[in-house]
Amino acid sequence: MEMSVQLNCKTAFPHRGGCLMLKALPRSSVTFATGYIRSPCKAGWGASFFCAGADFSRRRQQKKVSVARSKGTAAKGFVPGSQNRSKKNARVKKGELSPVVSEVSDVDKKQSVDVSIDDDTEGEFGFSQEGEFEVVDRTDEIVGGLGELSLIDETVGVVGSNGGNISIIDEDVEILELRKEIPSNGGVGIVQDSEEGLLDRAEIDERVKETYIDIDGEIADEDVDKSSTGDDERINEEAARLLKFELEENQRRQEIERIAEEKLNEGTKLFVYPPVVKPDQDIEVFLNKGLSTLSEEPDILIMGAFNDWKWKSFTVRLNKTRFKGDWWSCQLYVPREAYKVDFVFFNGQNVYDNNDQKDFCIPIDGGMDALAFEEFLLEEKRKELEKLAWEQAERERQAEEQRRMEADRAAKEEDRSRARVEIERMRGTLPQLMKNAVKSVDNVWYIEPSEFKGKDLIRLYYNRSSGSLAHADEIWIHGGHNNWKYGLSIVEKLVKSVLKGGEWWYADVVVPDQAVVLDWVFANGPPQKANVYDNNNKKDFHAIVPMAIPDEQYWVEEEQLLYKKFQEERRLREEAIHAKAEKTAQMKAETKERTLKRFLLSQKHIVFTDPLDVQAGSTVTIFYNPSNTNLNGKPEVWFRCSFNRWSHRNGPLLPQRMLPAENGTHVKASIKVPLDAYMMDFVFSESEHGGVFDNKFGMDYHIPVFGGIVKEPPLHIIHIAVEMAPIAKVGGLGDVVTSLSRAVQDLNHNVDIILPKYDCLNLSNVKDFHCQKNYFWSGTEIKVWHGKVEGLSVFFLEPQNGFFQVGCVYGRGNDAERFGFFCHAALEFLHQNGFHPDIIHCHDWSSAPVAWLFKDSYTSYGLSKARVVFTIHNLEFGAHFIGRAMQYADKATTVSPTYSREVAGHPAVAPHLHKFHGIINGIDPDIWDPYNDNFIPVPYTSENVVEGKRAAKEALQQKLGLRKVDLPLVGIISRLTHQKGIHLIKHAIWRTLERGGQVVLLGSAPDPRIQNDFVNLANELHSANNDRARLCLSYDEPLSHLIYAGADFILVPSIFEPCGLTQLTAMRYGSIPVVRKTGGLYDTVFDVDNDKDRAQAQGVETNGFSFDGADTGGVDYALNRAISAWYDGRDWFNALCKRVMEQDWSWNRPALDYLELYHAARKAE
Repeated sequence: MEMSVQLNCKTAFPHRGGCLMLKALPRSSVTFATGYIRSPCKAGWGASFFCAGADFSRRRQQKKVSVARSKGTAAKGFVPGSQNRSKKNARVKKGELSPVVSEVSDVDKKQSVDVSIDDDTEGEFGFSQEGEFEVVDRTDEIVGGLGELSLIDETVGVVGSNGGNISIIDEDVEILELRKEIPSNGGVGIVQDSEEGLLDRAEIDERVKETYIDIDGEIADEDVDKSSTGDDERINEEAARLLKFELEENQRRQEIERIAEEKLNEGTKLFVYPPVVKPDQDIEVFLNKGLSTLSEEPDILIMGAFNDWKWKSFTVRLNKTRFKGDWWSCQLYVPREAYKVDFVFFNGQNVYDNNDQKDFCIPIDGGMDALAFEEFLLEEKRKELEKLAWEQAERERQAEEQRRMEADRAAKEEDRSRARVEIERMRGTLPQLMKNAVKSVDNVWYIEPSEFKGKDLIRLYYNRSSGSLAHADEIWIHGGHNNWKYGLSIVEKLVKSVLKGGEWWYADVVVPDQAVVLDWVFANGPPQKANVYDNNNKKDFHAIVPMAIPDEQYWVEEEQLLYKKFQEERRLREEAIHAKAEKTAQMKAETKERTLKRFLLSQKHIVFTDPLDVQAGSTVTIFYNPSNTNLNGKPEVWFRCSFNRWSHRNGPLLPQRMLPAENGTHVKASIKVPLDAYMMDFVFSESEHGGVFDNKFGMDYHIPVFGGIVKEPPLHIIHIAVEMAPIAKVGGLGDVVTSLSRAVQDLNHNVDIILPKYDCLNLSNVKDFHCQKNYFWSGTEIKVWHGKVEGLSVFFLEPQNGFFQVGCVYGRGNDAERFGFFCHAALEFLHQNGFHPDIIHCHDWSSAPVAWLFKDSYTSYGLSKARVVFTIHNLEFGAHFIGRAMQYADKATTVSPTYSREVAGHPAVAPHLHKFHGIINGIDPDIWDPYNDNFIPVPYTSENVVEGKRAAKEALQQKLGLRKVDLPLVGIISRLTHQKGIHLIKHAIWRTLERGGQVVLLGSAPDPRIQNDFVNLANELHSANNDRARLCLSYDEPLSHLIYAGADFILVPSIFEPCGLTQLTAMRYGSIPVVRKTGGLYDTVFDVDNDKDRAQAQGVETNGFSFDGADTGGVDYALNRAISAWYDGRDWFNALCKRVMEQDWSWNRPALDYLELYHAARKAE
């Protein structure tokens, strides 16, 4: 298409020729540009038509049209035809114009438009036309159009087109319109993509001044200045640039036509333009329908996504082109993150062309690679998770706020109801109060003046000689009002009356507002310091307030006062509870953080990382000391690593040779931690291809990763046990089952416990207890009960054969038969109810049969996923059962590392040392918590341990009738058996008394002979040392808490002790342990004089006194040093108490060790 515009200037442009010819480019869409033209004439206006191709906008930066309006007045020399007529602004409306090749039509039309401006005809513009406009659109789709040109006052703008209209519009002039259809590939308007919005606009400089057309048809210039020449230059530059774009578009079309013809000749049904696809680019996909399986389909759509179908899916309809052959095409935008386009074609329903089930794909050049895209996806996932976490936190905050508001409303109503009830009670009792109250009592007390009311100042006289204060040096009044309803509200010291003489004393008192009756007693000192009272023979003194006769208004006001009082009490109470809960949570978090750091540093002599806390997405350096491992002396060390328990999507990293570190003892390697990592896993080897490995004795090395977008999948652990605290506790086994389960559950894993339903269960500690179902095994009906114990899910099995209806846990002659039946029934319960746990954890001889029954009978029946972990709590009982369980278990543990070494030679254990590990037990920090302990007088932490323990010692001394004196106090809390070293306990009692200390023992003996022996000892001690020794020979839970808090030392002289919890609880309360070096006692107590190096190696500080041997000399060695330290260095001793309180002996660390063991068990063959 060729098009020209002739602008005839008669009078408006007297210095120009007859016409101004602008030749349009021969192809594609037309873009309209306006601008001010400086010339010898007074003012002028020019119009140009430019043609742009389908690729016009994609080869330019997307820019908005910006037309600035001059702020000055009209240009000099311009005289409008009328000063009083309104003006309109000139606008060009933008039109939508698709750039897709399939919508291009004929381009061979030649067009000429004459625009005549005659100043003889006021306000008229004439358009003459040479030739005709024709539209030939073989696709019947007109997307572009000729924009409507409106010359209106104020601004020159670009607006939307509607059907190809150019019109010069003025309010009072004749409107001549050129209303012709333009081919679908061209028109006056802005080229616009139907999917992506505007692709380009004619660029008009902001400083081009605004052109006005007044109502008489004259053209005015506003603020024409010297910059006009520059404006002309910019317009010319724009025209040249647009011309260049048109040439490029011409080349583009020719190239596409050439490629289409080549592909047609080759018989290729697909190509894309441009041939080299790059990110952040529009491309056009061409399909030869005739060569496709969709050749007979009327509609063709493309459905696809990017990057192996992982990113930004799309579905777009194809349109037929005018190229030779049956080519159809559509336009796609390639995002910046793409490295490949994947797609198929289909008919919009169920007929597909999917490249013979291989799908079509187009590689993208110069963008991300697959690995970079994965990192990008992970970062996007992290942002999404952060957003979701914030939204969840906001929802929880709003829900909490709603709950708080509802609770506040309920509390207010409760307080108001309490106030109403109290007022009714007061109204009922007031007559009796007033009856008991008097104005004075002869020779005892009286008030001046005799008539008074609330807020009045009165003088109350008291005859000291009338009562028990006759010899007191001071006299005080402690008073209140209205039957002491508001507590102590009057406290004044009386002075002796000079005027009254004798023993009369007085005090000036302000009568409380709302007082109807005054209540008081006299004392020999202020509150908290008085010890002698005159309380009117325990009836107190009462005086009527004569001028305070209550009316209805009084009761209304009194109710409001009570309501405010209750509200304030509630507020203070809730604030105190909230503050305490916050501090408890903070201390727990700080303790966990310290413990995790200790866990990460526990193998620093072998391996550690820099930084210590490994963050997802960061680079971390691993330092390894081979001299402390089986790779000592190897010339090379290779690092082998993966993530997420060796299950990361990228698989293991390539082996990396470690380089010497700066410290000379370690070698090092650095790796990038992916964003989707939650655990770093690694081993070391002597060569790139393997050879000798250091894999931590089959456990592998694992370090947690923080801040990742993926969390560790939860394990499902089921404990099968015969004890559980606090509902069926006999010994430490019950504590371990409950506390370990809680600690693992707190780490976001799923835990269930299966327990016999004893008839002696303490069901008060079971929540939501109900019968769930029943099943049969071995001809016996078994009822299944369920409930929550300490927040844990517990299944109770109740066989109807009476095995557990015997009133006790242990002690029947058929215990082995009873518990064997329970173990088999528990596995049958799991099987029949479709459980698929990861770990089955059984304990001691009583549930040892689970190990071999599971392997022999249930691994082939749906429980093959599970692995068995077996824990020895005490090898003294059921060694035969323990040995067999050790054989079948995947992993086995005992309750301390030292105890594991002590029993390593036992026949039940020795053959299985390769899977045997010692993990120290912990204590439950919620049960044993001096800051939240209701059994001690003053809650305390390490910050106020001295004050807290002093108060506890005084309360203990008072409770047991000991002398209240500051002496070293030794506490003993133990079962009285030979295992616990009873001969050493007896000796330590006498030794403590010899050193001037006090001693308290709490415990009982299952052996009557031992019990009687200690009864006799108690009688002897209580008669000879009644104020310094007390033996309590029965179990008393509240008293045990008070002893732990009030004692300076806790003695544990066990002959053997697999773990021991007494010393751990003692340290939790700031009491210093004095122990014999055995089992778990050795693993947890580090002597202040002898174990500094051993403590440092374990990442802890020294914390107690210990001894070897099992004779009295050993006890004396430790106990003498402990008591001397108390006498000789109280500041040092107090600092030691603070230190042991800050050590974490909870289940925080053991739970991490058990999780490592569980994962190792899952790897076991």
